[in-house]
Formats: sequence, C-alpha cells, structure tokens
Amino acid sequence: MNGNSTRKVTVEAGGRGVVAHVGLHALGAFADRLDLGDCLSARVPWTGERAPGHDRGKVLTHTMLMLAGGGEACTDIEALRCQDVLFGSVPSAPTVYRTIRNELTPPVVADLHDSFAEVRSKVWARSAATTGDTPVVLDIDASLVTIHSENKQGTAATYKGGFGFHPMFCFADGTGEALAAILRPGNAGANTVSDHLTVLDTAIDQLPDPVAAGHRRGDDPELVRRGVIVRADSAGCTRGFVTGCRARNIGFAVAARSNTSVHTAISRVAYDSDAWTAALTQAGEPRSGASVCEVTDHIDLGDWPDGTRLIIRREPLHPGAQRSLFPSLNYRFWGHYTDQPGDPVDLDVIMRAHAHVENHIARLKDAGLERFPFANHDANAAWLQIVCWSADLVRWFQLLCCDGALAIAAPKTMRWRFWHAPARVVTRARRHIVRIADGWPWADEIVAAHQHINALT
Repeated sequence: MNGNSTRKVTVEAGGRGVVAHVGLHALGAFADRLDLGDCLSARVPWTGERAPGHDRGKVLTHTMLMLAGGGEACTDIEALRCQDVLFGSVPSAPTVYRTIRNELTPPVVADLHDSFAEVRSKVWARSAATTGDTPVVLDIDASLVTIHSENKQGTAATYKGGFGFHPMFCFADGTGEALAAILRPGNAGANTVSDHLTVLDTAIDQLPDPVAAGHRRGDDPELVRRGVIVRADSAGCTRGFVTGCRARNIGFAVAARSNTSVHTAISRVAYDSDAWTAALTQAGEPRSGASVCEVTDHIDLGDWPDGTRLIIRREPLHPGAQRSLFPSLNYRFWGHYTDQPGDPVDLDVIMRAHAHVENHIARLKDAGLERFPFANHDANAAWLQIVCWSADLVRWFQLLCCDGALAIAAPKTMRWRFWHAPARVVTRARRHIVRIADGWPWADEIVAAHQHINALT
C-alpha cells in the first residue's frame, strides 16, 4: 500500500507557454463581445493631463474577472498579470486601488450604472430567460457583512451583536442579477421605507426601456408595457413601501408580520378544514402536510392599497421552525400580502420562491462581498458595485454561453471546473492557440462556450 497523495517531483520557476485561467479568458472574451470595457471607459473621466496608461474600462473589467476567479482584494489582480498572452496588459494592484479609491466617485459610479444598463439591455434581448410578456419579478433583501476593523467609514454595530455593513439588494429573479445595491451601516434598519424604495428605483433604472416603461414614480399606468412585481420579506411589510410600489405601477408580495388583526383573521379559519386547499411545491406537486387559505374577507385592509389580499399557509410544525403568525402546537402559520390576481395556492408558490434571494446573496458573498478593502466609504460603495457587476457578468455568461449544470453553477463550482482550467499556449501562423490540459473533464464545455461567444451578434 502507498498512502502518499502526491508524486515526488522537483519544482522550479521559469515555466513557459503555460496558463492557468483559460475559463476566465472566456469570460473576458465574452465581456469584450458585449463591448463592456468600452462602455465603462467612456464614463470614467481622466484625472490627469493625458490618457491613463490603462484604459479604465479595461481596469474595471479585469477587476471583475479577478473577483469571478475568487479574488477579494486589489492585490489579487497580480494572479492575472503574469498571463499577458491571455489578458494583455493587466493593471497593477496600485492602479486598481487608485482607480477605485480616487476616480470612482459617487457621480462616476452613477454614470457607470447607466452604461451597465445599456449592456444589460443587449443581454436581455438575447436571453430566453428575459424575453416574453410575463411579469418581471424583483426580490429585495438585506444581509449583514462582518467587518473586522473599526477604521472603515460607515460601519456600525449590528442587531446580531456583530460589526460591519448592512447592504440592501434588489435581484432579478429570472436571472439572478444584482440590479441594485446600496451600502448601509450595520445598524441600518431592515424595514426602512426610503432604502427599499431607493433600491427599487435603482433596479428599475437597470431594466431595459420596454420593461422599465411606466414603472417610475408618478408614471401614467398607460405607459406600462410589461408588468413588474417586487417581493420582500417582512422588512418590506410597511404601508409606505407598498404604497410606493403602487405609485410606480409595480405589484407587490410582502411577508406578513404578526399582529392582532392577522391573529384574529387566522383564528377564524385555523381549524376549518373546508377553508384550506393543499399547497404545491415549486415543481407543481402536492406539498406534504401543507395547505393554503385566503383570509382577505376576515381582516380590515382599509389602510392598504386597493386590491390587497392576505394569503396564509400552514404546515406541520417542525423543530427549529421560525416564529408563527398564530400559536399552535400542530402547525406553523405563515402569510403574505399581495395585490396580484390569481389562485391563492399559485400565489403562495410564487411568494415562496422569494427564497431564491438567499442563493443570490450567497453567490455575492462567495465572490468579493465578504471583504471591503478600503477605509473610505465611497470607495467601498464603488467596490460593492463592482462585486455586483462581476456577479452579473458571470450570470450573463452562464445564461448565454453555458449549458447543463454550468448554466446554474455556484461560484466555487465555476472556479474548480471552468475559470481556472490549465492549458498550454502554442504559436502557429502568428496565432496563439490555447490547448486545454489533456484529461480536463470540462474541456468540451470551455470549447463550446467559446463557440457561443463567437456566435453572438
């Protein structure tokens, strides 16, 4: 028997013709195909007398590639600099730092948002996940990010006893894109109406014009060409937020909070078996032991927008279940308010899909969100946007260039299987040819992705 996990080799520096980030090159080629760098560079003004040595759009795109590959600080860009045959002239860590710290001011970041929206429109026009006439579903949620330093501006103690930031996000459910993000201190309220509406308005501005039409504050409902629905947990269960949604011609679905009126409404149907209908899973199959009931007729919703409904779900009580809307030894009761038409069972299925937001936030935390490398608040706010843009670039790549499991793979899976694939570079007829290492299990997927990129028009 031999318990050794490696072969004995002699390790030396000086290897040539070898590259280690072939998949990231595909992601960069995809970004170039979308003209992402050119769109971004046009929005970053020069701060000196002459053009910078590194185009700022390229600096931002390389930073996105670094984050997609698992980097979490400006110094991680150095891993790409030694592979100029794939990535050309990559900026140094100080250049990345100075660009974000000194040049990405709030007005510049706002302009970059506009440019990113233009690129997003191109992607949405090409993807089957975003075409059609069904309503676009947005999800709002906030998440705590622990910071192990008191020297960063804008940090504060959190309600969980930690310290750091409490950013709020708005995602597109159909694609998982982080349409909007705002950096907030750790003690920021979870149910702050102004923050919810700010992140919602920013997300609407990121949608293509045919989708965003009619969904800005005060717009005429006749301008609406495609419906938009926003979902939120109980932090969004405020009259100010849902009224703001109605003012933007946006539908809503927000988790209900426990109060006397909700408690009373549930008590009238809690044990009436005829009032409940079997709940369904996301796949449309019966959900074991769970059922749904609408209690709109049993509660006063006069302070809510016209057409608001209250849908309640009950399911068998299980260990570790979160707080219920109604005390029971047998069931856990949960509900949501919505202004959408349709069968209560179907609306319950749609609302439960709000749980996707946890996966979206986890993806950001696995790709740069867990570490804010600057002391300056505006620089960290810019970093947050770049993290979101990088995650969106990856999602676009997965939607348009990947098939099967890779189309929905998590960041860790993409790094192990795709981004960091090794290869050898050979030159033939003045062309560089990248040959993926023999036996790499996902070589065919990488080749296929390049074929998809070449087919993009």
